[in-house]
Amino acid sequence: MSRTAHIAMVGTPMVSHVLPSLEIIRELVSRGHRVTYANTDHAAELIAPTGATLVRYASTLPVADNVWPDDPVAAASLFLDDAIAVLPQLRAVYDDDPADLYLYDVGAYAARALAEAQRRDVVQLSPTYVGWEGAQEEIGAAFMSLPGARAYQDRFAAWLARCGAVTTDVAEFSGRPRRALATIPRAMQPHADRVDDAAVTFVGPCLGSRAEQGGWVRPAGAEKVLLVSLGSAFTRQPEFYRRCVAAFGDLPGWHVVLQIGKYVDPAELGPDVPGNIEVRSWVPQLAILEQADAFVTHAGMGGSGEGLYAGVPMIAVPQGAEQFGNADRLVELGVARRIDTADATPEALRTALLALTADPRVAARSAALRAESRAEGGTRRAADLIEERLAL
Repeated sequence: MSRTAHIAMVGTPMVSHVLPSLEIIRELVSRGHRVTYANTDHAAELIAPTGATLVRYASTLPVADNVWPDDPVAAASLFLDDAIAVLPQLRAVYDDDPADLYLYDVGAYAARALAEAQRRDVVQLSPTYVGWEGAQEEIGAAFMSLPGARAYQDRFAAWLARCGAVTTDVAEFSGRPRRALATIPRAMQPHADRVDDAAVTFVGPCLGSRAEQGGWVRPAGAEKVLLVSLGSAFTRQPEFYRRCVAAFGDLPGWHVVLQIGKYVDPAELGPDVPGNIEVRSWVPQLAILEQADAFVTHAGMGGSGEGLYAGVPMIAVPQGAEQFGNADRLVELGVARRIDTADATPEALRTALLALTADPRVAARSAALRAESRAEGGTRRAADLIEERLAL
């Protein structure tokens, strides 16, 4: 084991970005390190059980209402604005108590700027896919052709020039971490053969018992279990939930757990929800997936990774951002069907479920990818690699 140290994790307050880091943080604390976790009150309850000390900052990101712009430049600008606002708050704490090593979420630009200004080592924890050789030419060029992209780029460069960062090239700073641990299955990474293995290690989903989230018991008599969840940010979908009720209600042998989120009233599903459908505003997702036979998901990276880790066939109904690409990747892997929201009729959903769960090829691929994902090492490997950095 390496020496004990002060390790600082700087996160972003989106739940889907906080969850993948929690078990790594818990493991580092259990190994005797002093771990601080910079985030907002929005994430405080998630972080508390890890044993890390919360360093509070105020964020400008729209996490309270989860209303995000569709325009890529506007979305990118939100993260730059947040970095500009958060960096002085981080410096107020960490200039007097610098970490030996900084960990940071892919969206927490202020953390890399802080670490570089302090000449400290820094490791990115990426809960989504990472850049690959040629990505800047393939994706960056398209981004730069959008209205407002040049102004965004210039503003980012000006901030880097004045904030103390060593890396002043915007593309390198935002897209090429010095060292990264990707908490996703390598199978989900686009162009995985073109990722720099010297800089990036795929450790797969970093999961634990999540005992603090509670458990779930499969009802007696349930021959098969289906989980329906659109995650935490895309849950304002009462019409979709009604279609799920129509698709899966009273389906022989099936028990359905339908997570509708905090923004939808169960009454919006109608007065006669069939008895085989369990309606919840929130569920312990992993606990259910470990007992499930199928998963209707928005194909966020967290849900996609957990579905692969559990070996569960999926119906991917993407809602935004990278989810459309994730959905297509799951289909390519042979473990899912993609149905866009507009096409998600009760008939289409029911047909996809029955076809997926009856196909032995899907079962075989799901089992193979489950084994592959678990072999990547998860939490313990991530913590080992972080401790290796402390020994440098």
